Amino acid sequence: MPRQPRRRSYDQHCAAARALDLVGDRWTLLVVRELLAGPRRYTDLHADLPGVSTDMLAGRLKDMEGAELVTRRRLPPPASASVYELTPRGRDLLPVLRSLAAWGAPDLGEPRPTDAVRAHWYAIPLLGPLAELGPGVVQVSLDEGEFHVRIGGDGSVAYGDGEADAPDARLRTDVATCRALAEGELTLAAAIESGHATLERTASAAETR
Repeated sequence: MPRQPRRRSYDQHCAAARALDLVGDRWTLLVVRELLAGPRRYTDLHADLPGVSTDMLAGRLKDMEGAELVTRRRLPPPASASVYELTPRGRDLLPVLRSLAAWGAPDLGEPRPTDAVRAHWYAIPLLGPLAELGPGVVQVSLDEGEFHVRIGGDGSVAYGDGEADAPDARLRTDVATCRALAEGELTLAAAIESGHATLERTASAAETR
C-alpha cells in the first residue's frame, strides 16, 4: 500500500482541499517545478532549491512518493545513482504551476538582493510566448544558464534544464525581458524586433519551413 503523506488532512469534502492535502505543504510545488524539467538526483534537487534543508527535502520527497506524485529509480551502470521523476499524475500539475506563475507574475519585480536565480525557473512563464513559434524545440540562453522548451504539434508544451540535443531554434535574451514576457508587458515578436531577444533558426528547422 502506498505510504500516506504525513501532512494532516483538512478533512473537507472539497476538491481544492483534497489537492492541498497532497501539494499544499511548503516546497512541494517547487519540487514539482524542478522535476518537470526532467529526472533529477537528490543532490541536484537540493542545489536548485536554495533554502530547503536536507531533512525537509527528504521528507517532502517521501511524502510525494507516498502520494504517487514521484517515483525513484536507479540509473544503470556506470551512473550508479538514483533519480527522482514525476509520475503522470505529478506531471499533470504543469497547468497548475502555469496558472500560479501567471497569477504571481505581476508581483515578480526586480530580483531582490537575497533572491536566488536559475535560468530554468523562467521556463514556465515563457511556455505560452514560446509556443507562438510553432512545433519544435527552442533552446533559451540567459546569462544565468540555459533551458529548452518542447512544443508539440498539438500545442502541448514541456521544458527541460540545460541545452537541447538538437534545437530547432535558439533564443537569446535576459532576465528583464523574461519578466516582461511573463507579465504580458512585452510580446515575443516585439522583444525580437526591439533587440531585447534574438532568435536563430537552425538549418534543419529552416529547411522544413
